[in-house]
Amino acid sequence: MNDKFCIGVDFGTDSVRALLVNAENGKEIALSVFEYPRWKKGLYCNAEKNQFRQHPLDYIEGLEFTILEILQKIPGEASKVCAISVDTTGSTPAAVNKNGIPLALLPEFSENPDAMFILWKDHTSIQEADKINALCQTWPTDYSNYSGGIYSSEWFWSKILHITNKDEQVAGSAYSWVEHCDWIPALLTGNTDPHQLKRSRCAAGHKAMWHSQWNGFPDPSFLNALHPKMGFLRDHLYTETYTSDNIAGTLSTEWAARLGLSETVVVGVGGLDAHFGAVGGEIIPYYLSKVVGTSTCDMLIAPREDIGNKLIRGICGQVDGSIVPGMLGLEAGQSAFGDIYAWFRDVLLWPIKNCLPDIPKNDLIFSSLKSNLIRELSNAAALIPAGSTGILALDWLNGRRTPDSNPYLKGAITGLTLGSDAPKIFRALVESTAFGSKKIIERFKDEGIIIHGVIALGGVAKKSTFVMQILSDVLNVPIKVVRSENTCALGAAMYAAVAAGIYIDVPEAQKRMGSGFESNYNPIPGNVEIYKILYRQYSELGNFIQKLPD
Repeated sequence: MNDKFCIGVDFGTDSVRALLVNAENGKEIALSVFEYPRWKKGLYCNAEKNQFRQHPLDYIEGLEFTILEILQKIPGEASKVCAISVDTTGSTPAAVNKNGIPLALLPEFSENPDAMFILWKDHTSIQEADKINALCQTWPTDYSNYSGGIYSSEWFWSKILHITNKDEQVAGSAYSWVEHCDWIPALLTGNTDPHQLKRSRCAAGHKAMWHSQWNGFPDPSFLNALHPKMGFLRDHLYTETYTSDNIAGTLSTEWAARLGLSETVVVGVGGLDAHFGAVGGEIIPYYLSKVVGTSTCDMLIAPREDIGNKLIRGICGQVDGSIVPGMLGLEAGQSAFGDIYAWFRDVLLWPIKNCLPDIPKNDLIFSSLKSNLIRELSNAAALIPAGSTGILALDWLNGRRTPDSNPYLKGAITGLTLGSDAPKIFRALVESTAFGSKKIIERFKDEGIIIHGVIALGGVAKKSTFVMQILSDVLNVPIKVVRSENTCALGAAMYAAVAAGIYIDVPEAQKRMGSGFESNYNPIPGNVEIYKILYRQYSELGNFIQKLPD
């Protein structure tokens, strides 16, 4: 098995990264990152409307660039690459024609945002999600049962229904719809036929109401009740799904030539980034794997027999094999975490940006201030004793994902006085994000799911000791931070190694390829008691806010 290399490709919100890993020992040999050029320019997006679309060319160009760049770092050794696996954001679907080509790659749709991939954070389909939820509550079969009981505007069917309502040309030309994590492996293997490409259990189960209990997707009559043009899609999709330890195929002749790799290179079935990140972070049963970044994605695995047919309400789904094959995968998350800190930073920077014309936006002074402000706020806020600010905040600035998805909720800051300075407000905002995390853990516990600890990964987890200590204090659990900087891509490489037969299963790949942990946080007993009181107040404030009229 010496010197067998695997490539993990991680398609994030802003960029794609490819990681070359030695499958024998998990050594990360080479990394390449490619920022999406069209996305970076803000094309096809409208933040005021919560519209976030990505052109498939950004993905294709990034895929080719990153893999070629990492291979350049191992001259003469490309033959050692035996497998590639891919993770993406989700739900990020696109309309495709009969050949599985995204409509945006056709000349007549090349500049139409509705024909592009609808990014996970696109919230243009809130009203459609409301309609789906209302229908689920009255239908003989509640198709949202395994989606936590509430279907989200961030997910597959809401987005399809929105485009069907809005854009007749795209809806009429869409033979089928494909998730980003399914399309990339199909592209690499040359098998983009919507009826034949292998679909991810991970994406279908968590985002598209797929479940074996009702033979796959909701019944055509249910879909037709949403819109007369929706039912036909049932026959243009699929029934079977695959866990990500399966082979999607091998590199096509075209892509083998483009990348300089062998046509024998295995391509694994794709999956969602946070789920692969949990694998790369060495998730084990009953430890919450928490991707802590602009938002959070919380993953948990449990033996099937421990949960059986019990439905866990208010989360983002429970799916057999979605994270680790053979285990039940549970997903939750917060709609905003680090985004809240960035929002407060931008509020503080507004006068400099708009009232000092002599300092242009790209000025070195302004850039330095913007990049250092959150760190300085953290340093100052860390000196403030827990529970001493009198300020309480709600973290719903981007709605609430879990528990009980509600995109209409708004944030709040209370208890302000003339003595409330920026570090005190910032500390309250950090505490609010930790309280939001505690709501997720409390929901799991209320549903009978134990949590022994937290495995943290992501930008905030790696960079902020201040945030992570507060999180440990509020949750009252130990937190381990993963050492690897590329956990999602590493998880993809682990899955590639299993698909290629190098390891028998995911736990074995984790054992041999895992990077371990770089730091640990343990609750400070005195702070734990203070935060128990503040958490009750946070909960009471949230209950009050939800009762206010719109």
